[in-house]
Amino acid sequence: MLKIKELSKTYDNGVHALNNVSLDIPKGMYGLLGPNGAGKSSLMRTISTLQSADSGSITFDGIDVLDDPQSLRQRLGYLPQDFGVYPRISAYDLLDHMAILKGVSNKAERKEAVDGLLAHTNLYQHKKKAVSGFSGGMRQRFGIAQALLGDPDLLVVDEPTAGLDPEERNRFHNLLVSLGEEKVIILSTHIVDDVSELCPNMAVLASGQILLEGNPIELTEKLNGQIWRKTMSQQEAIEVEKSMPVISKRLFAGQTIIHVMAEQTPSGFETTPANLEDVYFSTLHSHRNAT
Repeated sequence: MLKIKELSKTYDNGVHALNNVSLDIPKGMYGLLGPNGAGKSSLMRTISTLQSADSGSITFDGIDVLDDPQSLRQRLGYLPQDFGVYPRISAYDLLDHMAILKGVSNKAERKEAVDGLLAHTNLYQHKKKAVSGFSGGMRQRFGIAQALLGDPDLLVVDEPTAGLDPEERNRFHNLLVSLGEEKVIILSTHIVDDVSELCPNMAVLASGQILLEGNPIELTEKLNGQIWRKTMSQQEAIEVEKSMPVISKRLFAGQTIIHVMAEQTPSGFETTPANLEDVYFSTLHSHRNAT
């Protein structure tokens, strides 16, 4: 289990990226959901020993991460939001080079590991192609392959499906699911569907603070009977937003669909089953109103 306790981080420019963050993250997929600028990447970089914290602690299976980062790095796989690659180097050669850096010195063992990971990520048939020429989805799958070198116990993936088309996103989801429940896998994202489809446990982070945590199904069930919807024009939606607690709105077939949260039925609205988007947006709505 990964334990984060009262973690805080302020950058030199005065930005409070993390404010007293505490989480217990068990084995399996764990979703960290939040808008851009919420502090997700700051938390991922701190967990991954790429930056220090001002205060607080992180422990993983008895390792004090902040005091002994090298011990964690031997058990860590990390896929950052953006990563560069060497031009004109094939997927096989680049992964082989990374395996050497990871400490896999035996050539036969390294070949077996590299071939296995390329096959697992459905890239074996592309192993002689340069990674710099890969599509976004292929590059993300290669990123997972390099993160899995050394069979890490802790895997951190930061915004992995942003910019992927639906087919590649589904392929990437299936890859994450195939990793099983024997690792702690943290999925940091602003895409609600990623967490809804993959994660039995989650937290919402905004303004560097944990606003909510729990099981997505249980959190959603708590909102049933409180979510109401109505389809209207954009101008009508603007007027409704002035007088009602609108938690989300989206376009469908040129019309605006509004969701509001209320104990009683608002005039002209109909009830609708709650979903994780309602949980997420209502949490952010309450946070913004409180600040």
